Amino acid sequence: MIKELKLVNWKSFSEATVYIDRLTILIGTNASGKSNLLDALLFLQRIAFGRSITAAIAGDAELPGIRGGLEWIVRKPESQLRLEVLIQDPVVDIIDYRYVIEIAVSGVRAELVGESLTRIKRRPRSTPLERNFYHAIPDEVFGPSIPTYFYTGTQGRGKRFDMNRAYCILSQMESQSLRREVSEGARLVQEQLQRIFILDPIPSHMRNYSNFSDKIQVDGANIAGVLAALPQDRKQDVEAIVTGYLKQLPERDIQRVWTEPVGKFGTDAMLYCEEHWSDNCETNTVDLRGMSDGTLRFLAIIAALLTQEKQSLLVVEEVDNGLHPSRVHILIQMLRELGKQRTIDLIVTTHNPAVLDTLGGPMVPFISVVHRNAVTGASTITLLEQLDSLPKLMAGGTLGRLAAQGRIESALKAQAEG
Repeated sequence: MIKELKLVNWKSFSEATVYIDRLTILIGTNASGKSNLLDALLFLQRIAFGRSITAAIAGDAELPGIRGGLEWIVRKPESQLRLEVLIQDPVVDIIDYRYVIEIAVSGVRAELVGESLTRIKRRPRSTPLERNFYHAIPDEVFGPSIPTYFYTGTQGRGKRFDMNRAYCILSQMESQSLRREVSEGARLVQEQLQRIFILDPIPSHMRNYSNFSDKIQVDGANIAGVLAALPQDRKQDVEAIVTGYLKQLPERDIQRVWTEPVGKFGTDAMLYCEEHWSDNCETNTVDLRGMSDGTLRFLAIIAALLTQEKQSLLVVEEVDNGLHPSRVHILIQMLRELGKQRTIDLIVTTHNPAVLDTLGGPMVPFISVVHRNAVTGASTITLLEQLDSLPKLMAGGTLGRLAAQGRIESALKAQAEG
């Protein structure tokens, strides 16, 4: 599981670290850098799947570019960026892996200038034992390949392979003959990065019929097809869970939620909801086309949590968008419960004071504030619990009220200046 992400010269960040827990809440004003942080996770996921570094940033015929493209991916006036990820072995919890990638941008290309993977084995009452599995360093002559040295179990720099600098090393290792612990460590890290999923539900895309599918799309457009394609026993369980959460949202009583095949060939699906207002009214069936935007976003988040691989990282921007403040507690409860049950970590952003009020004091250690340095303008990340004046602030109001009044950002600025 991904535990930390450090950004150096990435977009608006000069140097900052985000710590990732089971549920990580990111708050901050507009243009503070929250979306830029999420773009870093998207970039890592793309290169882990074998996309070229340039395409992962600028996009191609099949892939939309990251906001700002190549021109704004490196914080100006720098020409290189670095991302560092700390990943815990999901089986052996005393082992972490530190993955580092360094990128340079020149004109219309972005290329690898450094990459390394280090295994860190924690030991009781002793310093951790670190072993560098590989490191890539540029030649004096900037060419199409980059020398990469892999650990062999012996002294020295290791076994050299010249790798393609247009791609990350992780995505090129499968064809190489390497020491088993190196291959297995790299595969674990690659799989963890591939399991990053950025969900951005777009209700207008979700109202149509959708094809049967194994994986939910980033805009949530195919949730009906994903749920309908589940094995029958799993499908029934999932629909019962969805019904249980969804029936708490509206004023009317939701009897059940289900999906079923439609069309002549039965390869498309639609999601249906059975509503009941009172004993004096007939039961009414509504499909995705008749549901509210907030309900559809809520459904997409549930579907993602129930269908993503275990030990994944699910990221949702503006997680409460479209939900009435009185229903925010249902959302938070769902995120906590399903995340824990399915061992899925979550990063969510919010501007909503109602979300912070629902979280309350016990969740303070899991809230990070993304904000700008008042002098340099660089984005930075501060754990809310590291705010020295927080106890005094909270004595005068709830977290939501403090955020709405801008008092958290003001306190961070005063702390930095003091």
